Order: sequence, then C-alpha cells, then structure tokens
Amino acid sequence: MLIGVPTEVAPGERRVALVPETVARLKKAGNDVLVQRGAGHAAAFLDAAYQEAGASLADDAAGVYQQAGLVAKVQRPLDAELDLMHPGQALLAFLAPLGDPASVERYAARRLTALSMDAIPRITRAQSMDALSSQANISGYKAVLIAADRLPRFFPMLTTAAGTIPPARVLIIGVGVAGLQAIATARRLGAVASGYDTRAVVKEQVQSLGASFLDLDLGVDAEGAGGYARALTAEQEQKLQQLLAQHIGGGIDVVITTANVPGKRAPLLVTEDAVKAMKPGSIVVDLGAESGGNCALTEPGAVAIKYDVTIVGTTNLPSTMPYHASQLYSRNIFAFLQLLIKDGAMNLDFGDEIIKGTTLVKEGEIVHQPTLDAVAGSKA
Repeated sequence: MLIGVPTEVAPGERRVALVPETVARLKKAGNDVLVQRGAGHAAAFLDAAYQEAGASLADDAAGVYQQAGLVAKVQRPLDAELDLMHPGQALLAFLAPLGDPASVERYAARRLTALSMDAIPRITRAQSMDALSSQANISGYKAVLIAADRLPRFFPMLTTAAGTIPPARVLIIGVGVAGLQAIATARRLGAVASGYDTRAVVKEQVQSLGASFLDLDLGVDAEGAGGYARALTAEQEQKLQQLLAQHIGGGIDVVITTANVPGKRAPLLVTEDAVKAMKPGSIVVDLGAESGGNCALTEPGAVAIKYDVTIVGTTNLPSTMPYHASQLYSRNIFAFLQLLIKDGAMNLDFGDEIIKGTTLVKEGEIVHQPTLDAVAGSKA
C-alpha cells in the first residue's frame, strides 16, 4: 500500500504523522511511503532523513493526495485538503468526529474510508496504538514546565544563607494520563503536589507518585464504564466547585486542570471565586481550553491575567514539542497499520473491536454508531 504524508496546514500545527524511523519500518513491512517535501521540517525531521528511510518525496500536497491509497495526518483535513481527495481513498488522523459531526458527512460524501486515531478503544491490546494517551502525556509534562516558567516563585524548597524558601504547592485536577504525568513532573521539580479526581480508584496512583490525594466528600464515586469518569449532576458539580475553591484559596500556587469530554464542553471546575481566592502571581494551566476550558476565566488559545492570577489557555500543547510528539504519534500509527493492512491492502474486519471502533466511514457509509448519533443530534 502507498501511504501518503502531507504537510500539516492547520494553524499552529507543527507535528507530522510519520517520522523517518516509522517510514523505515513500514517499508520493511512491504509498504511504500510518499512524503510531501518539508512535511517534517517543523518537527526537525528533514527530507533527507525520509529519503534515507526509503520514502519518496512529492513536491506538493496534491501529489500526495493524488497517489496515496491511505493518507496519514495529525489534524483533520481542511476543506482545501479534502478537495484533493478521491473516492476509495482512506484517511487516518485525529478526526474528532463528536466535536464536528458535519466533517464526517463530508468524508462520506466523497466516498472515503475515514479512521480516527482518537476513537481507538482504550483496551489492553490497543495500548501501543493509543494516540490520545501518548499526546496527553506530553500535555501533562509541558503544562508543568509552563507553570514553573511563569510562576514568580521557586518550585523546590531551597535552604540558603538568606533563609529557607518553601516549595510551591501544585494541585492537579483530573488524574488521567495527563494528570499523572503532571504530578510526576511537578514532583521532579521539587513541588509539593496533590491530585484530585472524582474517581476514588486513582487515589493509589496519585500516592504512588509521592503526591497526596485531595479527599473531597461529594458523597459519590464518579467512576464510569471503562474507567472513565461519569458526568456529575448539576448539584454535585456545584458542590465540587465550592469544595475546590476552598482548597485552592488555601495557598495553592499552581492549578493544572485536565478534564475533557469528547464532543462536549469541558466541565467547569475552577470558578471565578476560586481564582479570586488565589495568591497574587499564582498560575492556572487549563488543558481543557480547546473545548471551552475547565476554568471560568480561561481564554482559549491565549494567556490572560485576572485578579493577578495568570490563566494559561494555550491549546494543542503536544504541538509545542513536535519532535517527540510526532515520534510517539508515528509509532501509534505504525502499530495500528500493522493491524489494518494485510497483504498490501486494508483489512476492515469489523469482527475486530479496534478496527470497528476506529472506523468512522467505510467507502462512503458512516458506520460508527456514536458518530451517527452525533450527526442525528446535530440536525435535531
């Protein structure tokens, strides 16, 4: 199969779908790879490295889209890119169908086969393919570095001739992959870290990293199916906001929030009153900014200062570390393609829960039930 890799054109996107290391592995497995010239430059992967790995180079995106049987991308295609695609072609990327159901209808109208890397089931067998986790890991790490850079205080405790400097206190709200990495990174930088999640089951994971778990009595354990947190009632949400505000106002220097719900607005966790209660110079890094923000004062895509607190709403943090973000994503794609491609052709075996869960559109027909539901809901 000929796999095409165009340059990402979404604003601010610096990652590339495949890196030379993975190209070499795909070639060894019997596939051909066509890369647009300059596709990896923003991530520090040069054309010469792709050629050395066995890839061919195309002068422009049109050359990639015209020839490739499967196009591997990071972001969903813009309309101008979609216009270059042809019936029967396959598209593999972070398509985020629940956030934009109309985009999936466009893939169907072009009679494409569309597979979404953010829809891979989170099961043990699919761990090597789990691109959401690999990129969330980067977000959690970078969020702490951003906070440490902007905080006008030290992170670690320092004992000096001029006296002792106490360590920063960091609270991570939402202890999934990003949250756990944030806790680990904050601890490595010497901060006193604590974590909170509505799922009591993560308490041991937080403590295993040397952090404390914030016990807030909501009267409910919100663990849902598949280990994910389930939605709280309006009354429970309000109680949680009040309890968090009390704790945040008790001397927390940095708050990092990580809660996102696919296709929905990010849950509101840090209220305006909570920000008001923080010390001057404190930091909020909101990893829910792209879907509206976990903080009431977040400005998605921007950094705001409210009540002398800096609120970082930077989106797409993985793209700020494009080399390793691309490398990890590329490995996720390779693991998935090993399952998907058999004897040089796509094997859309819906008896396999990974392939079934990842395929949004098959040869022009929308086959992904959550996406079908989202499309129907958008027209209701």
